[in-house]
Amino acid sequence: MLPNLLATRRGRLGAFFALYVTEGIPLGFAVTAIATYLRRMDVSPTEIGAFVASFYLPWSFKWAFGPVVDVFRSARFGHYRAWIIAMQLLMAASLSGLVLLDLPQQLALFTALLFVHNTFGAVQDVAIDALACNTLAENERGLANGLMFAGASLGQAIGGSGVLMLTPYTGFQPTFFFVGLAILSVTGLVVLPMKEAVAEAAASAAAGAARVRRGAGEVMAEMRQFSVQAFRAFLGSRGAFAGVLFCLLPAGAMSLGLALQSNLSVELGFDDAQVAAITLWSTIASGLAMVLGGWLSDRLGRRRTLAVYTALMSLPCLYLAWMLSAQGHVMPKPAGARTLEPVLVQAMWIATMAYNVFMGLQYGTRTAAMMDVTNPRVAGTQFTAYMALSNVAIATSASWQGIAIDAWGYPVTLLIDAAVGLLGLALLPLLKPTPAGAVQHADAPAQRARSLALGLALACLAWMAFQAQPAWGGKARPILETLFTLGFVAALLVLLAGRVLMQGAPALRWAPWVALGLLVLALRNPLAKLLGPLPWPALAPQLGQAMLIVLAVAAAVQLQRLSRLAWGGMEEPAQAQAQA
Repeated sequence: MLPNLLATRRGRLGAFFALYVTEGIPLGFAVTAIATYLRRMDVSPTEIGAFVASFYLPWSFKWAFGPVVDVFRSARFGHYRAWIIAMQLLMAASLSGLVLLDLPQQLALFTALLFVHNTFGAVQDVAIDALACNTLAENERGLANGLMFAGASLGQAIGGSGVLMLTPYTGFQPTFFFVGLAILSVTGLVVLPMKEAVAEAAASAAAGAARVRRGAGEVMAEMRQFSVQAFRAFLGSRGAFAGVLFCLLPAGAMSLGLALQSNLSVELGFDDAQVAAITLWSTIASGLAMVLGGWLSDRLGRRRTLAVYTALMSLPCLYLAWMLSAQGHVMPKPAGARTLEPVLVQAMWIATMAYNVFMGLQYGTRTAAMMDVTNPRVAGTQFTAYMALSNVAIATSASWQGIAIDAWGYPVTLLIDAAVGLLGLALLPLLKPTPAGAVQHADAPAQRARSLALGLALACLAWMAFQAQPAWGGKARPILETLFTLGFVAALLVLLAGRVLMQGAPALRWAPWVALGLLVLALRNPLAKLLGPLPWPALAPQLGQAMLIVLAVAAAVQLQRLSRLAWGGMEEPAQAQAQA
């Protein structure tokens, strides 16, 4: 009979290491193995970039799963253990279903199913973190978190390098079962033998059907509370607000950490074993650097070391861009034109290894910097939201890089990425915690809210001007459209936050309907593909565009009105009581 790992210190550390392995496996599988396979089949970098971006999106909304996991419980299997078991079974089942699909012909359906698979993974992550918070002793948490990140790195190596090493022997499709079995092995050997404390679950069972009936209401109430707390925390200080912008910017140059690296490896003549090797060794180097980077930041200063690490991340991208340009490897090559290029293979190894060392140095330090500007009173809410925004930045980067490769080629994409990765350095001076006892102007959070609302109103108007000039942006137009989409999502969230904080304000009477319009604007491209051609094809484009313009005007007007309100309720309750 297998032991309950939660019963001992070593068991707990080993259990959470193994659980995080299951979180890393799908990431390595998608970003390395599947991206490599798709490029070999001549799927374009734009499509692969969109595929990788969709993989990160569920993690951007991980905060929304928290209330569901907290409210719905099982007395028989344990509160969080039940969620982990269910999600791991669903992850394995969804992977098995992918075997039936024909790539690349069914890439859209494949992407949708993998999105669902990764949603299960994000829910599992919420349950694992909650179980860790409720199980680990205080003196175990530091080592446990280090082991959890190490487990995720090992999982990425299994899902990426492990799958590519198997492919020559089994073919690609059967490796889906390997990934599913790797996840299920943790379920059977680690999760099933666990015995979670059942005090809460028993109380939940006593409540019986009453809890089920009010479950949806509790979930919505918790989500609403999370949103309000996060919004207040984001605007509560200058450092916290700078943190929002910082998280929405890329974490340094990102191209060699996403699909560009595996795509380019295929074009340079790497076989699956070579792609697996470069991924494996760079992952090991990154994991070791994560520990070193955090240690140095504690001793030499967080923002100083983060600035150095972030700047260093751009150097391998610049080096590889120079080598690619010098050798004439600029645009993506079709399968028939790919040959082994030894000079560029060597350059790829140098750039990838150096990049992963610098990225590892930066990884933990950046996370610690966000902790520095997090308000301790709402730490869980604010920090979770920061991490969600960081995943939005990763998804956006994956998307625009795929478009840029097809439009301008690899060297230009690497140059742009190296430059964009440095933008966050301008915000580093603002990323500092508010000194203890410091008093800020009582209206400062509300003023930030008003400025944010006005800025988003101007963004809606800018999009209208952008639509009126189809030639603007040229090949970069799809990238700019992605940035406008982020603006619409931000506007929607600000509008709903204002509605909650200022209930009863006449100016916000139509806010829910305007928010719905902003959702349509954010989903305009997927909706257009889903709806397909309308019965009156000659008028459909004009009617659709006119409707979107009306929605943008309504959003701009509502946000402008929001920028003129007092924004009462921006202070945290404890702070407001202290000032009263």
